[in-house]
Amino acid sequence: MSTPIPAARLQRASPPPRSPRLSNALPGQLGKATALLAAVVLFVAALPILTMITMSFSAADTLEFPPRAYGLHWYRAAWQSFASPDATNSLSMGAALSTSLIVALSTMLIATLVSVPAAYALSRYRFRGKPAVEQLVALPLVYPLVMLGLSLLLVFNVLPVELGVFRLIIAHVILALPFTVKNCAASVASIGPEFEEAACVMGASPGRALVDVILPLMRPGILAGMLFAFIVSFNEFTVTFFLYTIDTMTLPVWLYSRTVSSLDPTVFCFAVFIVAIDFALIWLLEKLIGDEGVAL
Repeated sequence: MSTPIPAARLQRASPPPRSPRLSNALPGQLGKATALLAAVVLFVAALPILTMITMSFSAADTLEFPPRAYGLHWYRAAWQSFASPDATNSLSMGAALSTSLIVALSTMLIATLVSVPAAYALSRYRFRGKPAVEQLVALPLVYPLVMLGLSLLLVFNVLPVELGVFRLIIAHVILALPFTVKNCAASVASIGPEFEEAACVMGASPGRALVDVILPLMRPGILAGMLFAFIVSFNEFTVTFFLYTIDTMTLPVWLYSRTVSSLDPTVFCFAVFIVAIDFALIWLLEKLIGDEGVAL
């Protein structure tokens, strides 16, 4: 015959009541407060872009926010300015866009060609002054862009030759190197030396092992660095403002000149076009390599 369990033991064995302060969210789920805070932060981050898109659809003749009416008036004016530029303008939007694309593509290619061997050397070899080299590569990320532009302007003015658009390319390569080198170095770091050793054991020379084994495995980091270099160059304004001439004006500087001179609302339409290009490049980056090799 079983004996009854005392009530005191039952009370001690019962689980403690759940504190009302504990979150009911399961691991991997956001609580209501966290989700609300994240939504507010994302909204504030996207607010400038949303404002720009809203203003581009304004039907007013002046810059007023929020617009009283909406339409495609300024998009038609922007297309007219692009397709049939005014003869009185010193530089058309098409010429500025061409300069930006030339500079961005050149920056992307040169920065990649420099970054691949640099990242390999920084990841594989040990040499005196390596920490200093790594700090110098990352220096443009923290260097004041105004002072960098002024310094480059003084250096280029001392040279006996006029570099023209190459001044912009050199400056943009300096700004893009931290992104390209870091992404390529992240890919090299994920590739163990045993891959090269195996290729050499099979009869490949060190150079052949690098080209046939390491470079294909570095593809995610190389692609990420190339796209970041293009985006950085295509959107660069501060340093470019010190180095451009009337014949080498990029699209961001052209937009700034239109804003300062006449507060032309068509600049919002052109800005939407630039943002669309940047979003397309980021989407392409995600589709090509996802999170592999992306280092910021």
